[in-house]
Amino acid sequence: MKKTRATITAIGKYTPKRILNNRDLEKIVDTSDEWIRSRTGMVERHIAAKGEASSDMATAAFKDMRKRFKIDPEEIDLIIVATITPDMFFPSTAALIQHNIGARNAFGFDISAACSGFLYALAIAAEFIENGRYKKVLVVGSDTMSTITDYTNRDTCILFGDAASVVLLEPAEEDYGILDYILKLDGSGKDFLYMAGGGSRNPATHETVDKKMHYIYQEGKSVFKFAVIKMAEVSVDLLKRNSLKGSDVGLFIPHQANKRIIDACVSRLKLKDEQVMINIDKYANTTAATIPLGIVDAYDQGRLKKDDLLLMSAFGGGFTWGSVLVKWSL
Repeated sequence: MKKTRATITAIGKYTPKRILNNRDLEKIVDTSDEWIRSRTGMVERHIAAKGEASSDMATAAFKDMRKRFKIDPEEIDLIIVATITPDMFFPSTAALIQHNIGARNAFGFDISAACSGFLYALAIAAEFIENGRYKKVLVVGSDTMSTITDYTNRDTCILFGDAASVVLLEPAEEDYGILDYILKLDGSGKDFLYMAGGGSRNPATHETVDKKMHYIYQEGKSVFKFAVIKMAEVSVDLLKRNSLKGSDVGLFIPHQANKRIIDACVSRLKLKDEQVMINIDKYANTTAATIPLGIVDAYDQGRLKKDDLLLMSAFGGGFTWGSVLVKWSL
């Protein structure tokens, strides 16, 4: 019996209007445009307006999807939101999005896997469709990183931007869709990339605010080392498991955290420049939104064609990492 696969049938994105470029950051912290470009590949990043939250950006991304494709929100069965910047602890960001877009027949939930969140959510959504339970699943990557970024810390404030992107998964016709995935977790990474304040261990107090515990903390060298190894490793393993090599990949969309991490991963996979989607210069690191933003940009640029093999890979706090392989159908 032929296996039912889940395929991406619609896409959309949203980026806030305000742009913070490297020259702007030069006026805030001791850094330079040249240093940021050479170390990260970043040039500018979008910053949410005051009061603009992750659910608002995701709602706008869904509106973009509806402009591009005929989507009836009442037909959506499930909403899975990848975010580490939910509007609030509860209700879930998925609940807020469900209400905003009028998906009255859907249930939903949030997942927290940092920069790997979209791939985690995509894999979960695919399982719901493959087992026949649901027909239309909305997968959201939305993060308002500016709300947890310390703009007096030059090591982290240059790295992050705000954005949201969405994809719709449905049962595939023919042999398209999500072919395979590998997802990983290593909790020993908890000491290298985290936000200490705001949870049950360190609930918000004057002390946690004074100690800046509600901002992202990153030990850059350790994260870089793990990311370079693990993103490439999991991508190579996924291709090998499917009897594929780098030359078979139509497009590789890596998490956009650092250009040097991407370059190392590309080298290990033996990919050509035209096989790689890089937009880190426009958005910086938007955490759960980077890969779906890459999907939309690649589609708009004509770089994703029907029958292409799409390989995606990410690494994030936790540590989390993973890779997903898709046969593109749009």
